[in-house]
Amino acid sequence: MIIDLRSDTVTLPTKEMKEAMFNAKVGDDVFEDDETVNKLEALGASLFGKEAAIYCPSGTMTNQIAIKLNTNSPGEIICDELSHVYKYEGGGIGFNSGLASKLLQGNAGRLTAKQIETAINPDDVHFPETQLVSLENTCNKGGGTIYDIEEIKNIKTLCDNKNLKLHLDGARIFNATVEANYSTQDIGAQFDTISVCLSKGLGAPVGSLLLGTKTDIKKARRIRKLFGGGMRQAGYIAAAGIYALENNIERLKEDHQKAKGLGSTLENLAYVKKVLPVHTNIVVFEVIDKIDYTTIINKLEEKNLKSVAFGPQQIRLVTHLDYTDDMHAEAINILNSLR
Repeated sequence: MIIDLRSDTVTLPTKEMKEAMFNAKVGDDVFEDDETVNKLEALGASLFGKEAAIYCPSGTMTNQIAIKLNTNSPGEIICDELSHVYKYEGGGIGFNSGLASKLLQGNAGRLTAKQIETAINPDDVHFPETQLVSLENTCNKGGGTIYDIEEIKNIKTLCDNKNLKLHLDGARIFNATVEANYSTQDIGAQFDTISVCLSKGLGAPVGSLLLGTKTDIKKARRIRKLFGGGMRQAGYIAAAGIYALENNIERLKEDHQKAKGLGSTLENLAYVKKVLPVHTNIVVFEVIDKIDYTTIINKLEEKNLKSVAFGPQQIRLVTHLDYTDDMHAEAINILNSLR
């Protein structure tokens, strides 16, 4: 039995999801006549109370499209130093949108309105014009941390007052909504654009949605074409996204419970120096100084438990819908067995 906890992107479509894909009605999405893609976009937009959506191959693309449509070069984006849009998207902010990035040190990836306000550039030709704020909820590099909705509202008010656009990298936004005391509608009301990934905890094989106004999404279609993201009979994979949204949101709580179980186990192990607080489905732990963390990764793999390096002496485990109860029990045994 292989237990793959490298990421929640490793999930495979279920039998029911594959049946939905096989039976999808398709067309040419570049011409906007793939009815399954259209249905997915309408469903995603309605969940967050947005006017429209566009289906793209990846969350990186939806984030990069959003950054480009919300700004005009030269300019600047404000984000946390741990943000996926900055750390893990290949330098796309500068390359695709010609923006400078102002990185702030938040609380495990979470910024406050006060921090952002002090970071906004003055109206001075020596500085790039601050144009966009990007938040990530949950924050991957922060260990799956969740924003408080009141702080998001404070940030939204600040952005409105300062005439700044506000984008959400919501790759794992449903992990936040099932764990926190707010809804997708609450989230949708706060952001100009929202990126939602379907191929992580929701279990679809491909794709992300970008949500916004009809005007923004019309512009996004032009940018998607420029980025080479236009797809033809994409309904086959969009059907998986529809199934995911209709069936796999509430079950994310199961992933969170298993992640907390792994975290509790790790806290009592001699080779573990520290376990970051487990908020959702991401578990990050630090190996004691006298052991090279790659040794632990290799030992886990020898026992058929896959993990990933996540920084100096840090290892990440991510629970997901393909991580069964039997796998969970075995994973705990494996973690306990290492010496």
